[in-house]
Amino acid sequence: MNVLRRIVDRFPLGDEDDDEDQADATQRTAREDDRYRPPSPRSGREGEARPGGTDPLTLQIYSTCPQSKDVPADRYAAAVAETARWSEAAGCTGMLVYTDNSIADPWLVAQTVLTATERLAPLVAVQPAYMHPYTAASMVSSLAYLHGRAVHLNMVAGGFGNDLLSLNEATEHDDRYRRVVEYTQILLGLLRGETVTHEGRWHQVRNLRLAPALPPHLMPKVLISGSSPAGRAAAAEIGAVPIRYPEPLDQDVPDAAPGGGVRVGIIAREDAAEAWRVAEERFPGDRAGQVAHAMAMRTSDSHWHQQLARASGAAGLATPSGSGDAADSGEPDPYWLGPFKNYQTFCPYLVGSYDRVGAAVSHYVDQGTRVFVLDIPPSAEELEHTGTVLSRVGARA
Repeated sequence: MNVLRRIVDRFPLGDEDDDEDQADATQRTAREDDRYRPPSPRSGREGEARPGGTDPLTLQIYSTCPQSKDVPADRYAAAVAETARWSEAAGCTGMLVYTDNSIADPWLVAQTVLTATERLAPLVAVQPAYMHPYTAASMVSSLAYLHGRAVHLNMVAGGFGNDLLSLNEATEHDDRYRRVVEYTQILLGLLRGETVTHEGRWHQVRNLRLAPALPPHLMPKVLISGSSPAGRAAAAEIGAVPIRYPEPLDQDVPDAAPGGGVRVGIIAREDAAEAWRVAEERFPGDRAGQVAHAMAMRTSDSHWHQQLARASGAAGLATPSGSGDAADSGEPDPYWLGPFKNYQTFCPYLVGSYDRVGAAVSHYVDQGTRVFVLDIPPSAEELEHTGTVLSRVGARA
């Protein structure tokens, strides 16, 4: 295991090992502060290495936690712990924990992640419709108090249409992002130890303080969808990392935020044909899934899903037999939307040889991407293969 960790000197992917004792906490915090920081509205290209390559390129890699609906109840806690340990051993910064009406509470799942690992940060999806910002802040500070560990936050503005309707949530798309801004400003103010008074459109609090207090070095990193103009504006206002789905490789992204991130799956092997065999075995064609996908797209106002639906309509269900050759490689285009169109996952995949997929990842890095949120890993071995891809990206940097 540990391929991702072995390339950290050339191509650091996350936080350092936390083997130091508590007396070294200040020094450890300083090291973390030198790593990735979300771009502020005024900072421009703050996250990028200096000209001339004097600094190593710094990325943050998150895996994703299995969902309770996909694992039997008597196996779910063990599956979460196992995936968390794989992710930590691989050198990931953290692990995304989903939230919606059909799966286990992400805060309780995050507790399982923390107890199974030593440094991995749960990236908890936070939906304002589910809880008050004080409650979310209290969850972060309480987990820090109990475990001495950071919890990162993925702020969610939307969700599945039926989930929102069942909660009497009829707020329009752009207004949901404005509400997330209010929500996050209160939440982060509390975590910074401020006495918060806020008279907003959605939230009103007066002289509100948080206890137990959150140690400053455990302040969460904050991510948010940046696929829509409203999402990108919200990210800039709250200092969050904007996350988007990566576009096909032949498309430029002039409005991609420097230091932002992408949500993507990776299946790579030394031989491209073997990678595609694994991909098609893991995500076989599914007519029922295609029907479910089409129905979901009709009711969704998610810019993420609409963007991918347009791309999948243009590309079809591309596999090696249906893809054009990539320039100078002799391989099929690695950008694959089959799992998305079959309603098996909600992100594109990059499939092919280590070198070809590494070149695709480098393409997104060249566009300013500094955070990669990977799909749910099926095994520790698959994270090894991803580590091999990223090591070749590092060699190009």
